[in-house]
Amino acid sequence: MAPPSVLLGSLCSLIFFLPLLSTVSAQVSCGGSCSTLNDCAGQLICINGKCNDDPDVGTHICGGGGGSGGGSCQQSGTLQCRGESYPTYRCSPPVTSATPAVLTNNDFSEGGDGGGPSECDERYHSNSERVVALSTGWYSGGSRCNRMIRITARNGRSTTAKVVDECDSMNGCDKEHDYQPPCRNNVVDGSDAVWNALGLNIDDGVVPITWVMA
Repeated sequence: MAPPSVLLGSLCSLIFFLPLLSTVSAQVSCGGSCSTLNDCAGQLICINGKCNDDPDVGTHICGGGGGSGGGSCQQSGTLQCRGESYPTYRCSPPVTSATPAVLTNNDFSEGGDGGGPSECDERYHSNSERVVALSTGWYSGGSRCNRMIRITARNGRSTTAKVVDECDSMNGCDKEHDYQPPCRNNVVDGSDAVWNALGLNIDDGVVPITWVMA
């Protein structure tokens, strides 16, 4: 049997390392509690106290990107488009009081990026209107049609916009979708007016935001 001094030393070492092991476990798991950026491992970042995907990097480690939290939204399939493979999603990350997302730009006018008219009202919309399309899961079969959301950019500015269309996360690469690939599942696709109201540069293409029902 080992001397008492050796046993005591081993016990002290175990007590010292247990908290470190707990910290490492939290770092490598999506949805783990965090308070600073350094609490999350790899390309995960701390969003609303949880380790989630980084919208800037576009990671999908947590099963949905843009801070899905805990991998609750899983990829449902893939779509081949012009020799590239794109993930498809029926769901989107949970809507919270500050839902992480990425803002993209869309021309809702006739002849614009979206192909046909907006799904919610079968109308085209001027680029001067603050309107958005939401990823399939958030669009929720049209349940958010014509409702207002509040979008907040990282520069601190916010604006409201009306939901008029779906950013299809399941289908794409055809005439109906103007031959564009399917949307990611964490997209708020905004008009020029939305970008301008947030003081953002449209040429940036994709920027991280948060949104909530207004």
